[in-house]
Amino acid sequence: MVIGDRYELEDLPLGQGGMGAVYGGHDRHLDRRVAVKLLHLRGLGSPDEELERRFVREARILARLEHPGAPVLYDFGTHEHRLFQVMQFIEGVTVADVVSEHGPLPVPWAAAITAQAAAVLSAAHEVGICHRDLKPTNLMLCPDGSVKVLDFGLAMLRDADVTQFTRIGQILGTPAYMAPEQIQRGLADPRSDLYSLGCVLHEMLTGRQLFTGPTDYVVFEKQVKEEPPTIPGLPAELAGLLRALLEKRPEHRPPDAVEMYKRLAPLAVDLPILPGFLTVAPSPGRMYARMVGRVLNP
Repeated sequence: MVIGDRYELEDLPLGQGGMGAVYGGHDRHLDRRVAVKLLHLRGLGSPDEELERRFVREARILARLEHPGAPVLYDFGTHEHRLFQVMQFIEGVTVADVVSEHGPLPVPWAAAITAQAAAVLSAAHEVGICHRDLKPTNLMLCPDGSVKVLDFGLAMLRDADVTQFTRIGQILGTPAYMAPEQIQRGLADPRSDLYSLGCVLHEMLTGRQLFTGPTDYVVFEKQVKEEPPTIPGLPAELAGLLRALLEKRPEHRPPDAVEMYKRLAPLAVDLPILPGFLTVAPSPGRMYARMVGRVLNP
């Protein structure tokens, strides 16, 4: 399939979500690989107005967010009554896949991945964006060790129209990673993202989801009422940060993603090799970031 008279899509999707399917593709005009997200259609091929609004909002959010840890939006349009986004194609594996294959990650790697995600959140929160759906499948570990935060389909612009894109009885998000205030009141702010990232950090350190249950309702109840189990053997600084991130009340969590990053950075040292996930060749991205770090922190 060719859309927009230039983007040639692969036959099978790379993945599917609540709003659409993502395909690998080729931009014929610029001769480069791209990722194309096509909006799902409702029954009988008609568009879903709520999904369309969320899809447009996601595109506007990606266009606003400029950070190397977030995908770049190249194009946006309509093909046969279906909206599409054309984005930077990102090589890598999701953190969910890394944990599934590797099991619990070493503390330095869990800290490094979480710190990079916190850096992206700091940029997003700075321009009024709350992600609202952080989870291991939305974090991509690239071959050079960098992390990309993906899927802003549920993201919210705090300074824009606050209309709730929900149907009656519907809670948007992934139960295992939702902050209590999202479940109880349907509200989210930057500290809600910190809670979600705390759930991801806990999962990377243990190899399993923090709260599970036979139904979403059971998981919701645990998120709101049950205290998270402690993880034995963690450095005291990391254990303290994890407790703070998973506080039920937002005001008891760290004040922002910058504070979270600062507390994680000292733990992200002497990272061991993760066989099968990383390349050992020199990375221009790492070279660039290292020099930037020296300039700002002589």
